[in-house]
Amino acid sequence: MKFLHKIFGQRKDEPINTYSDFWDWFVKNEKAFFTIVKEQSNIENKFFDKLTPKLNELKDGYFFLTGMYNDKTAELIITPDGNVKNVVFVEELIESAPKLDHWRFTSLKPALDIKDIGISMAGLKFNEEKLSFYANENPDYPDEIDITIVHADFNHENRSEIINGTYLFLDNYLGELNFIEIIDNLDFQEKKDAEKELIPIGKLKDFITWRQKEFVEKYDGIRTNSDADSCSIIKATFESGRKLIAAINTDLIKWDRKASHPWILSIEIKYNGESNNGMPDDSTFKRLNVLEDELLAELKDKDGYLYIGRQSANNLREIYFACKDFRKPSKVAFEFQEKYKDSEEIVYDIYKDKYWKSFDRFNPDN
Repeated sequence: MKFLHKIFGQRKDEPINTYSDFWDWFVKNEKAFFTIVKEQSNIENKFFDKLTPKLNELKDGYFFLTGMYNDKTAELIITPDGNVKNVVFVEELIESAPKLDHWRFTSLKPALDIKDIGISMAGLKFNEEKLSFYANENPDYPDEIDITIVHADFNHENRSEIINGTYLFLDNYLGELNFIEIIDNLDFQEKKDAEKELIPIGKLKDFITWRQKEFVEKYDGIRTNSDADSCSIIKATFESGRKLIAAINTDLIKWDRKASHPWILSIEIKYNGESNNGMPDDSTFKRLNVLEDELLAELKDKDGYLYIGRQSANNLREIYFACKDFRKPSKVAFEFQEKYKDSEEIVYDIYKDKYWKSFDRFNPDN
């Protein structure tokens, strides 16, 4: 695969509102697109610039790669470029793809043999000769797969380029979904500052397999009675005089099966609390609670979506869930954002936190 292209551009006249709309349009053009990809003839203008706005009409955040899978088949890989929030939308788009004789449609970047990966970016090479790693271990978090990457040409001036190129390399080496789901923490270091003996990057897959066999945490946790848990009200005052109030399920925070729900959904809703030390007034408080109840109705504990609690401060309501997977929360949060885009300022994030470290500040035992 030689071409990676970020989706951008302006909408065209033909509306693309559904996956079917997109594929209907693609089918009408697939023969011409196949010829363009096979001949690599002005592919930027003739293929990328046509595909880009159509995908962009569906949703922001689609990326794609294309090239010849074999002499008779072109391949189109749709990727979220590592953004976990968009994985489910990429998968759904490809699942709805038609069967075409000369096309192969793939969701997310597949794993490749390391010998087939040779990435060049910003004058830097990313391959098995240039990359190595070592593992970081923390007895408090025994199941975290935490690694430090060392690139032979790394320095502080090219840190950004090294990080971007390494992420692209690992997407292709491990496979994009594996990279998202398996690696908990990734750090970067200069060779001279390495804290442990370096391991060739080609041994990373074997290392991951071994580490997973050594896992000690409980990954089969289910909770169906969160309503009976104890809830703590946490209050604080900032130096500015503004208030913070959080309502947190402290029984859940101390649960011993956190690793069974490693994906954190954080939803932020902005409000105007300038006249109330950054806190919502009564009417705003009621409105925020209605919005929160709507999320709770969609993300139930018995289905694997645990409500951690909420925090209000500085004109912002934050709502937290710990989830067994990231796909349904991605859809629920996006649809929630879209539903209220004309009346509320809502942003959300989904990230992996196997030990719920982002909630340590709420743990009464800390």
